[in-house]
Amino acid sequence: MTNPAIYNIQPIEFRLDIKDPFLFTAHHIDHFPEGNDQLGPSRPSTPEKPYQMYYGDVVPGFPEHPHTGFETITLVESGYVDHFDSLGNSGRYATGDVQWLSTGNGVEHCEMFPLVHQDKENPFELFQIWFNSSPDEKKENADYKMMWREHIPHVIQTDSNGGKSDVRVVSGQFLGTDAISRPPHSWAAAKDNKVNIFMIHLDPHAELNIPATTSSSTRFAYFYQGPELLIEGETIPFKHLVELKPDQAIHLKNTDQPAHILWLEGEPINAPVAMRGPFVLNSDEELTVAFARYRQTHFGEWPWPSPAPVFKREQERFASYDKGSVVEYPEQMNKA
Repeated sequence: MTNPAIYNIQPIEFRLDIKDPFLFTAHHIDHFPEGNDQLGPSRPSTPEKPYQMYYGDVVPGFPEHPHTGFETITLVESGYVDHFDSLGNSGRYATGDVQWLSTGNGVEHCEMFPLVHQDKENPFELFQIWFNSSPDEKKENADYKMMWREHIPHVIQTDSNGGKSDVRVVSGQFLGTDAISRPPHSWAAAKDNKVNIFMIHLDPHAELNIPATTSSSTRFAYFYQGPELLIEGETIPFKHLVELKPDQAIHLKNTDQPAHILWLEGEPINAPVAMRGPFVLNSDEELTVAFARYRQTHFGEWPWPSPAPVFKREQERFASYDKGSVVEYPEQMNKA
C-alpha cells in the first residue's frame, strides 16, 4: 500500500477480522419476508431475497447459548431483536438501538429476530462487535445495558460546500460530544482507552475529517453502504474494510450517493487471547476451567420457558433489568 495513511484494504462478505481490543465484527443482512403467526418467515429463502434462520427453528436467531470473557455490542440498522439472559434481564430493541452486554465471568443469553410485520417484508441488518475484556474485567459479573436510539448522541457537520455528515457516537467522544456511559467493567469505560465506535452517514459529496488518536491505537473503517468512498484520496469500494494510521487525521470524501461507515478504534489491551467458540480468556488452562464450570453451573439457571422465547408481536421496545425490578420504555423516557 503506497498511501501512508492506509495500512490495508480487505473485501468483506460477513465477518470483519479486526485487532485488539476488538476480536471481530459480524455484519448480518437478511431479506426476511412477511412474518407468519409465530413471528417466523412466511416463505422460504430465495436466491433473489436470501435469509438465514441461524440456529432458530421457528423464529430466526440464536437460542440460549453461553459467553464469557468479552463483550458483545449489537448495533441494529434494521429489524427487531428479542433478548433474554440467565441474569433475568430481557427486552426488545430495534432499528437504531444498541445493546451492550459484558459477559464477564459468564452468562447465557438468546437473541431472536422476530418478524413482527405480517403485511410487509421484514428487512434485517445488524452489526455485532465482539469486544475483548481485560484479564481483570473477565472476572467481573456479567452486565447488560441498552442504549436507545433516542438517547445516542449525534454530531452533525456541514462542510465548506454544504455537504452534511452525521456521526452517531456509540462509544467514546467525537468533537467534544461524549457517548452514553458504557458498562462500568468495560475496557471502553475508561477515557484513557480511547475506544471510539462511530456510525457515520455522509450525504452525497459530503466531506468529513476524523481527528487523530494515539499512535498505539487500533483503527478501522468499514464502508458498508454506497458505491464508492474516498479515504485520504484512495478509492474504497463498497463492503471493504480499511485499516488506518491512527495518529493522523483522516479525510473522508463521498461520491454521488449516501455512504455509511462503521468506525472502530481503541487502545489495545495487550493481553494473551485464548478463544474457543463463545469463550474468550487468556490461556488454554482458563478455557478448560471455564468449560468445566459451565457444564456444572450453566452460568446460572435459565429462567425462561424455552431456549428461544420471543415477545408478542405488539410488544413495544423496552428493557427489563434485575428480574423485572427495573423496566424502561424508551418512548416514555423520551416524552418525560
